[in-house]
Amino acid sequence: MKHAFVFPGQGSQSVGMLADLGATYLVVKHTFEEASEVLGYDLWKLSQQGPKEDLNQTDKTQPALLAGGVAVWRVWLEQGGHKPILMAGHSFGEYSALVCADALEFKTALNLVQDRGRFMQAAVPSGEGAMAAILGLKNEQIIELCATVAQDQVVSAVNFNAPGQVTIAGHTAAVKRAIEQAKAAKAKVILLPVSVPAHSRLMLHAAEKMAKRLAVVNINIPTIPVIHNVDVSIKTKVADIRTALTAQLYQPVRWVETIEKMLDIGVTMLFECGPGKVLTGMNKRIARGKIVKPIMDIKTLEQALEAQA
Repeated sequence: MKHAFVFPGQGSQSVGMLADLGATYLVVKHTFEEASEVLGYDLWKLSQQGPKEDLNQTDKTQPALLAGGVAVWRVWLEQGGHKPILMAGHSFGEYSALVCADALEFKTALNLVQDRGRFMQAAVPSGEGAMAAILGLKNEQIIELCATVAQDQVVSAVNFNAPGQVTIAGHTAAVKRAIEQAKAAKAKVILLPVSVPAHSRLMLHAAEKMAKRLAVVNINIPTIPVIHNVDVSIKTKVADIRTALTAQLYQPVRWVETIEKMLDIGVTMLFECGPGKVLTGMNKRIARGKIVKPIMDIKTLEQALEAQA
């Protein structure tokens, strides 16, 4: 059976994440220690003890999730897990996928995502941007709804996560107006624990800075193909990887299409590699009838190893 690995993006972080695996497998704490040396602060302590408000700041969230995804990947390989035929990452999770596919060195990626988070945070002052998940409406309804309430501000559909599940982002006030309209249309709405309006036009300035950073770092062609969200394609040129990582900051995440492409290629099992199980819930709605599992603690690791055996 062919399996693929997917790596979570922002919103999957939580205080205490991966504690179970960290208590059992030394490689988890070693991975976070490696990250802490690069970042200059104790990343494992932050991920285990918080405070939550600090962990949810974009420039801290991204390194924590990167270290988490890489740590789980290393545990998987140590325990005899097979390498997948494809990888993808939800938004920021593409960096985790590229590290695990040998396209980026872990330390290089840590510096990159720390800067990425800072660029994103600087692009929109704290409190002026927001993101929310809308459940129960069609894509077209949400796109039209955002256009109706935007006025002179930015709010748009940015993550097409699953059938009937779309994330919006933009100015906080515009997002709140969209939330009110969505609730009036009987949708369920969840305000996300992120500090920036990712994938919206408000991130254009951050993308310009990120392009300059990406231009001077070493990137290799992945040893395992990675499908990029921004255009649902596998890149075979380093320049194209740089372009995709820049564009993903201000363009939508086409997650439904990403998973559908994996299925078209022949994937029959999807494993979410890293903290939480946000992607697993979404993937089950896209890949109906396929094996879809998270790998986030001892129990789920054992279940995934058994499934791919």
